[in-house]
Amino acid sequence: MAKLLVLYSKPANPATFDTYYFSTHVPLAKKVPGLRSYEVNVGPVLTPQGPANVHLAAVLSFDSMEAIQHGMSSPAGQAAAADLANFAQAGVQLLMFDTREV
Repeated sequence: MAKLLVLYSKPANPATFDTYYFSTHVPLAKKVPGLRSYEVNVGPVLTPQGPANVHLAAVLSFDSMEAIQHGMSSPAGQAAAADLANFAQAGVQLLMFDTREV
């Protein structure tokens, strides 16, 4: 299994961000080929020291790193990536990694 972790920095207007994210971006992202699951945080994102400067964390699961790369290079993946400019002005980090159970 491989994961795409997306960390969205705190926006100026969280309500506007959330409305756009869930009504427009999520439906686009769910069209990415190979996507197995899509999870987001419920409640605040925290560090051991307290609140993080992260408004939303999304974890997208794929079968492999190759599946992430294939999905993100597809037209649906390119559309989802291009859409970030429409709502993630505060900043966004995309991290990709393979996982294994330990």
